[in-house]
Amino acid sequence: MTPQEVWIRCKQNTKQEWKIAFGAAFLIGLLIHLPIMVSDIPNHDGLSSMYFDQNMITSGRWFLTIACGFSSYFTLPWLIGILALLFLAGTAVALVELLEIKDSMLIVLVSGLLVAFPAVASTYAYVFTMDGYMMALFLAVLSVLLTAKYKKGFLAGGICLAFSMGIYQAYLPFAVILCIYQVAILLIEKKTIKEKLLSACPYLYMGGIGAGLYYVILQVLLKIQGKELASYQGINGMGGENAQGAGIVNTLLNMWRDFFVFTLKGNVFFNNAFSVVALLVLVVLFGATLVLLEYRRKWWKNLGFFVIIGLLAIGLPISANLILLVSPNVTYHLLMRYQWVLLLILMIAFCNRYRTEWKDKGICIIQWGMVLGAFVLLFNYGVTDHIGYSNLQKRYEKTYAYCVRLLDRIEQAEGYYHGIPIAMVGIVGYTEFPTTDITEKVTGGMIGLSGDTLLYTADNYQAFMKNYLGATLNFLDVETVGEIYFDEEYIAMDTFPAANSVKVVDGIMYVKTENVGRD
Repeated sequence: MTPQEVWIRCKQNTKQEWKIAFGAAFLIGLLIHLPIMVSDIPNHDGLSSMYFDQNMITSGRWFLTIACGFSSYFTLPWLIGILALLFLAGTAVALVELLEIKDSMLIVLVSGLLVAFPAVASTYAYVFTMDGYMMALFLAVLSVLLTAKYKKGFLAGGICLAFSMGIYQAYLPFAVILCIYQVAILLIEKKTIKEKLLSACPYLYMGGIGAGLYYVILQVLLKIQGKELASYQGINGMGGENAQGAGIVNTLLNMWRDFFVFTLKGNVFFNNAFSVVALLVLVVLFGATLVLLEYRRKWWKNLGFFVIIGLLAIGLPISANLILLVSPNVTYHLLMRYQWVLLLILMIAFCNRYRTEWKDKGICIIQWGMVLGAFVLLFNYGVTDHIGYSNLQKRYEKTYAYCVRLLDRIEQAEGYYHGIPIAMVGIVGYTEFPTTDITEKVTGGMIGLSGDTLLYTADNYQAFMKNYLGATLNFLDVETVGEIYFDEEYIAMDTFPAANSVKVVDGIMYVKTENVGRD
């Protein structure tokens, strides 16, 4: 076929629901995330990633360098942001098709929740890798969709899951939770036990193929490149050693506990009165629909129903926290918690699927509740994201002003010359420069968007001054600075901007920017 014929064929075979989901996700995403896409406001990691080949195979991300290669390895917020939105829009289409949502208004709201959830904003703060991560999310959802819709779709689904994990392993729980939901729906449907088991098995096959293929490719590429898995975030314990070392029972309990701690205190679901009310509305509608199904279909007479409910209650928190099986002590930040948005989306999908179980007035209440609850949360998340982006902009401005002052002091210090070795402890003094961030209650858990400045290490200073002030300074390595840190000359110095905070000692310029003094 000619390109024109292919285009016409695609248009003819594209469902209206897909068009709505794609358009809604892209446009809502553009409205919410435009500030980060049209600005160059890096976070602390972005300072050293102006150009980054994304070769992170030692972190198990063997496909990330290819996934991010389409936009080049330069940090190009607009291009990367658009590509990320396209992948997010594709994810919305796959999700709507998988959950069989037909109502146009609900499609828009579900797509909106997907792109507005604060985990997306945190990921945009790491814009240099955003397009790759969103490709991983799309592949994770696509793996479940292929398994659900095609007889042997678990084969293609397993491949998609492997490549998703090869980009970023944190989206594995996204796929697992969707699989659990699909299996739960199978158990609800009126089929024989044999039919239910046969329908559920492909999801296990897909998961096994995906995990196995991912691990095999990882080991092969590690051998070819002569590298080993790094200890960062416990990735080198990917065989289960970390969980075994911590005790499998303690690890499972910790996963279960963390799920509820983040859900209740993670400042995502319950960050103001509006979000609390909206969430409670969705929870009540979901619970009422489940109870009605139990009553109408007489599940309460079947012990198996209560066993299934119990297993789901135990298994969902564990599924959401699968990353803790790799490393129980992982720094589990918001980027890794995107799967929590599924709690909202699946409640909506469940109520929508079984709304006909209610009578006329009940259907009306269910639909109004879903729409209003989802809309309030969508708007609330959009506001939250913008607060985060506003703070990131202010962090950049404050960092710029601080570094201009510091650079001027360095260059004006007696004994300075271009290329002089500089020893710096890279922490902004809190006493001399008190925290001015007013968004902490909102952004405290939004990694990449929270905080007061972009400076945490000497490398941050060096990268910022090089990339934004055009100054190339000769900063000493961490080991050398560690020795100087205990030097009496350094200890006797006061913190910047004190007059004696910058001086040359034995041919090395000491720059003291500690946040506290020492006795």
